[in-house]
Amino acid sequence: MMPWHDEPIGQEVNVAFILRNNLLFLPAATVDKRPGKFLFGSANARTVLDSKFAGSNAVAQHSIQLTPRETLRVNPLVTDLGGVGDGIVGADVWGTHAVSIDYHAGLLTYQKEGIYPDMMSLYSFTDAPMVNVMVDGHKLSAIVDTASPDTLVLPRGQEAAGRRKAHVQVATTDFGGIDVQLADVSAPRIGNRLLSRFLVSIDYGKKQVGLWRDPRIAL
Repeated sequence: MMPWHDEPIGQEVNVAFILRNNLLFLPAATVDKRPGKFLFGSANARTVLDSKFAGSNAVAQHSIQLTPRETLRVNPLVTDLGGVGDGIVGADVWGTHAVSIDYHAGLLTYQKEGIYPDMMSLYSFTDAPMVNVMVDGHKLSAIVDTASPDTLVLPRGQEAAGRRKAHVQVATTDFGGIDVQLADVSAPRIGNRLLSRFLVSIDYGKKQVGLWRDPRIAL
């Protein structure tokens, strides 16, 4: 039973995605009617286009077509993405609306009327979408980052960069001892290897994240 099983169908747009190298790509999306490799970046405040893809239109406003019936305008940043993709679709595309990520079905749902929070663990945020995680008994706020293919990336502090085991709990789900990364980041970031165990809803207008442990996906 999904969190919104008894809710009326509002204005929603379903966009199929595929997981490649544990990143969310939107294969049907186009920018200015040009196909490319576009990722969904939940923590990116601005959409980013690769400089080679943007070409001479680097400072122009662009249109992103999610489906044949849904096209949105965006003024992206332009930079070298280093071959990861042709662009990262950020929060500015959704405005004050919401998105839900169903990893099991491979669907990103653009929800113009907001998320359905029933049955979800809810978290508020002020800047980038964040949720609370427990790491070795300590509660941390972690950025929800679908542009990260990892489990959890933690600020390394005085420790050496690398990987180590940590006991991690997200919402009501205890993952036990898992492999995490220590890196030069300003805040913890939770990536797709953990997020994919949940149905994830982000309401950019109300600044809420909802997590629902998806029983269709094994731990």
